Amino acid sequence: MNKKALLFLNGEVPTILPDTSNYDMIFCTDGAFRYLQKLHITPDVISGDFDSFEISQFPSEIEVISTPDQNDTDFAKALQIILDKGFKNVDVFGASGRQQDHFIGNLNAAYRFKDQINILFYDNYSQYFFAEKETKLEGYFGRTISLLPFPECKNIITKGLEYPLNKEDLNLLSRIGTRNKANEDVVTIDYSEGNLIIFIIDQEFPILIA
Repeated sequence: MNKKALLFLNGEVPTILPDTSNYDMIFCTDGAFRYLQKLHITPDVISGDFDSFEISQFPSEIEVISTPDQNDTDFAKALQIILDKGFKNVDVFGASGRQQDHFIGNLNAAYRFKDQINILFYDNYSQYFFAEKETKLEGYFGRTISLLPFPECKNIITKGLEYPLNKEDLNLLSRIGTRNKANEDVVTIDYSEGNLIIFIIDQEFPILIA
């Protein structure tokens, strides 16, 4: 059985929350801890430089890991901790929104770790991930699906999308594949070289928790 971790970052506060009982451990960065308190979620591990917290403020049952190195992002350092604890799968909330330079930095960190850990991002509008060279999506009929090369992806073949690609290339500086749509229940996306991020749009506007 593959263990799965849940990680909260200090981006836009999630309004749609996962069932935390489905995860073996919950991690967060120190900036995310503030909103987790309001959401009544207690992480197992919190990491960061703690420049705005005294470590003594945290409940004793939370493992606190200081990561003061300013040469890397909080997300990258959290991923390393999650890997060191033996996890190969992590769902990430709060990676986008607010300061968009952090979002780009988080994509960069995910790219660096993508061959070591399966990272699935969720925000209030979509889910997104780095695609394998052969990717199969099921149950997304009618959903908007965007293909973002990072920075390029070659020989892409898609089936089940409204606008199919047939051995075509995408490049971040010239041609990207945003706002396509699944017109079948099963969608396949294959490519031969490069890197590709798949965005699956869940809704046009966030659903707020009452």
